Amino acid sequence: MNNGIVYLVGAGPGAPSLITLRGVECLARADVVVYDYLANEQLLNHAPESAERIYAGKIGGRHNQGQDEINNLLVAKAATGKVVVRLKGGDPFVFGRGGEECEALREAGIPFEVVPGVTAAFGASAYSGIPLTHRDITASVAFVTGQEVKDKDESNIDWGRLSLGGGTVVFYMGITTLRRNMQRMMEHGRSPDTPVALVRWATTACQQVLVGTLADIADRAEEHGFKPPSITIVGEVVALREKLQWFDKRPLCGKKIIVTRAAEQAGEFSAKLAVRGATVLECPTIQLVGPESWQLLDLAIRELPGYDWLVLTSGNAVRYFFQRLDELGLDTRALACCRICAVGPKTADEIRSFGIKPDLVPTDYKAEGVVEEFSRLDMHGSRVLFPRADKARDIIPRELKRMGAHVDSPVAYRNIFPERLPPETLFALEKRSVDCITFTSSSTVQNLAAMLGEELMLDMLKGVAVASIGPITSKSCRDLGLRVDIEPQSHTLDDLAEALEAHFS
Repeated sequence: MNNGIVYLVGAGPGAPSLITLRGVECLARADVVVYDYLANEQLLNHAPESAERIYAGKIGGRHNQGQDEINNLLVAKAATGKVVVRLKGGDPFVFGRGGEECEALREAGIPFEVVPGVTAAFGASAYSGIPLTHRDITASVAFVTGQEVKDKDESNIDWGRLSLGGGTVVFYMGITTLRRNMQRMMEHGRSPDTPVALVRWATTACQQVLVGTLADIADRAEEHGFKPPSITIVGEVVALREKLQWFDKRPLCGKKIIVTRAAEQAGEFSAKLAVRGATVLECPTIQLVGPESWQLLDLAIRELPGYDWLVLTSGNAVRYFFQRLDELGLDTRALACCRICAVGPKTADEIRSFGIKPDLVPTDYKAEGVVEEFSRLDMHGSRVLFPRADKARDIIPRELKRMGAHVDSPVAYRNIFPERLPPETLFALEKRSVDCITFTSSSTVQNLAAMLGEELMLDMLKGVAVASIGPITSKSCRDLGLRVDIEPQSHTLDDLAEALEAHFS
């Protein structure tokens, strides 16, 4: 029995969070995803890694595949029993040619389901602060294709009713015919002073809004080089934008930023950037795993009563250490005779989450700061346990040994390469739509160079601002030929987020 099916899924107006739950469910089941130019590349993350991804959008301003080719592709893939998701920008049935695709599927006997999406007009309206209707202004709105008259001598649009109806008019795909459409509305009685707004790449980091009137918006669009994809909103409601705009007010609005932290760590930093208005692409260049052997760490944990100090330099070290403590059948009581040094406030917070207050938190979060703090103490004869990453710098154990301490530094976790970079990140870099990339450790930048190759990495990051969390990471960037544009004075995620805000402000 052939279980092939095609889901026509509305991808929404651009922001990846605006897809419906049902759309995400369909993507999670997909064997094949056929996506277009207006579908946000981040949505491909919801599909299984094994899913075939087929781009059916535009290349160089021209359609990669014609509509008949796309129809045939959907039929062919589903006919082999595959679950196919046709991911379409906006809503499939609002100027999305979804009806034509459904007709082709029905004729071929292929079952299908249509999953609605937030259409571009709604996204452009909400994210530009322009309500399409308003109790005191208008109770009607019309959606019109801006390309309807392109190859026709006569229009199917009733321009008289459209122009004199007094409601809001929204043109889809109307930038190339903007002057003609505005002229037609004025010729049929709409006041030349009627406010007009153009909204490009609505709801995304690239959103642009240009406001004018019927009489001058075409000239203004040419002056500003305004290009598709754009929505045109005509009506008195446009005047409300001055009061109601919100999306454009956030400090990182309009910026697309890559976060290269490990997958299990990225969420916290991504959230800090997203709340400032950035569109975040998570691109883990590190995968955290346990050591090849737990033997040395297990031996040290069983001898905890004999240690004077436990030094933990990151949240990862804390998590892996306490996880192993638990797996060995022990708990925090095993640390009763041991003082704890936490490097950085975030590490200290992680330790406190286990009910332990660190004894020492150096004000300088680098390894050199830890060494300086211990140099003020008598470390001669002290036993120090330093659970570390496999690629950690050796400055802490080396310098503590010079002070006369006995230091054990077993590997608690390893940084390894992920199998591949997320395809949506590569797609965004290829489209040159990324504004900034962030590196929070030397491993993140070194691994990216190893995965892409140094030459390709440097080419892809041309024109992209590089943000580094601190001097050690910055040195690694420069060693690979990258210029560091942003580095906070203090080396925390909060400070890095604030430095990004200051840079782009």
